[in-house]
Amino acid sequence: MATARRALWIGGAQWAGKTTVAVTLALRHGLTAYLYDRHDARGHDDRRIADRVRRAEPPAGPDPDAAWVHTDPARMAAETLAGFPRRFEWVLDDLSALVTGRRVIAEGWGLRPELVVPLVESSRQVVVLVPTPEFRAYQRERLPRATARHDGVSDPERAVRSRLARDELVAADAVARARELGVRVIEVDGSRDAVAVTDLVEEHFAPFLTR
Repeated sequence: MATARRALWIGGAQWAGKTTVAVTLALRHGLTAYLYDRHDARGHDDRRIADRVRRAEPPAGPDPDAAWVHTDPARMAAETLAGFPRRFEWVLDDLSALVTGRRVIAEGWGLRPELVVPLVESSRQVVVLVPTPEFRAYQRERLPRATARHDGVSDPERAVRSRLARDELVAADAVARARELGVRVIEVDGSRDAVAVTDLVEEHFAPFLTR
């Protein structure tokens, strides 16, 4: 667990600029970047399918309508939160395979403060980035992936609304857990550009960037 214990972790909500910050800091300081979404959409998806097969469930997962149209956002959020610990085990497995003399900087919405803090040497190795409601609305208009349609659903508009509402609930939970654990929360409201937000995170991680 040495790699995970020494890593710097950026968790929080979607569309807050976590990937941009992590990649920029990796380039500035010669860190090794771990991008959660890249792994979760590829190798981790294979593991999800294998888990379903072991449980005699459909490999493709639940019916799209059942998942995105007929499930209310609160239940969707609860199911997502319940799944994060298992997904985090796969993150740790990924990190255990990294052999690097560099410190790792890891980012992703699944890197939950309650999962990360027990592992690290200091809670200052963790930061949570979240967009304000206004900036979230701005990102929804600007980023095509924010309102991407779900395949195979009977009511695409409702599916998108439900996913967005779920994401807000998951983000609010990340903020609550972070504050309970003394983890810094940085709200991204659009008043700072990506470089300025990165500078802020860099200042927060400064004690760990020189050793």
